[in-house]
Amino acid sequence: MSKRWYQDNRRDAWRRIARSKGYRTRSAYKLKQIQERFGIIRPGDAVLDVGCHPGGWAQVAAEEVGNEGLVIGVDLLATSPVEGASIIIGDITEEGTITRIREILGERELNVVVSDISPNLTGRYDTDQTISLELSTLVLDAAMGFIPPGGGFVTKIFQGTGIEGLVNAAADRFSNVQRYSPTASRSASSETYLICQNRLPQPRTRGRGKSAMEQLQEHLSELGVVIEQDVDDSKAKVGFRRIAKREEE
Repeated sequence: MSKRWYQDNRRDAWRRIARSKGYRTRSAYKLKQIQERFGIIRPGDAVLDVGCHPGGWAQVAAEEVGNEGLVIGVDLLATSPVEGASIIIGDITEEGTITRIREILGERELNVVVSDISPNLTGRYDTDQTISLELSTLVLDAAMGFIPPGGGFVTKIFQGTGIEGLVNAAADRFSNVQRYSPTASRSASSETYLICQNRLPQPRTRGRGKSAMEQLQEHLSELGVVIEQDVDDSKAKVGFRRIAKREEE
């Protein structure tokens, strides 16, 4: 029995389970496993799902917060309605989208921001990994405008050069930062998830006066990493995906 056959069969098993339970993507089980391990979402919480298309994570979040909770999903792509969630088409870095989120929140504060965001893939791993790293860092910066002290943040990251820059930036803003790879992820995948709990009232000394992106860029500069500029940045935005999210992710 080949390793490839085993991996494909395992991947298909998660897809079958997701479909049988009514989830739009197998990636819903990644968030479910994160939830089982860390309890990042509590009943009654307000949750923002950045890059929500096609809605699998929003489905899980809505289940976890229950009737007293609130889930808001943001993506550039139109996403079919999710029961128990409000869906916004927009860019989380743009003021208009932020205003719409605050209108839905009303007097509530967000408790958790989650993101399973992925970039357009060029086929060059180093480039794709760097773009993904920048996207996740932009999401972290955007989340800092919403998450109150004590709140949580979850984002997908890919192992590779520069990852410690994002991990360190997160650790400067949260008291507990861990990396976790759900079993629902493909065995051959380099993806992992950054689980950040208990936002600090203010960043630690190293991160004060700087955005997470500035910290990441400093880290990459120290490593001598040069970001290629031939990637279409208009398709690698935050809060969404320009490409359809593949079901097997």
